[in-house]
Amino acid sequence: MPVVLRIKGYLFRFYSADLDEPPHVHVEKQGKHAKIWVDPVEVARPGRYRSHELMEIQRIVQENQDIILEVWSNEQNKRKNF
Repeated sequence: MPVVLRIKGYLFRFYSADLDEPPHVHVEKQGKHAKIWVDPVEVARPGRYRSHELMEIQRIVQENQDIILEVWSNEQNKRKNF
């Protein structure tokens, strides 16, 4: 599970089994978990996050979208080369 970002206590990661899906990140903090699509940025599964937390998570994903997509692409390429 590659960790892409750690910002404001949020942990943004990929699950390698999910790399066949459109780009997304799993976001974890204090036992909460959400799934966020990256392009376009939208909530796939909100988990137990409150709306203001989800808005902050989406803002973070939007601000780091290029980095997330680059790492996603690199992970897909690694998987194809195995």
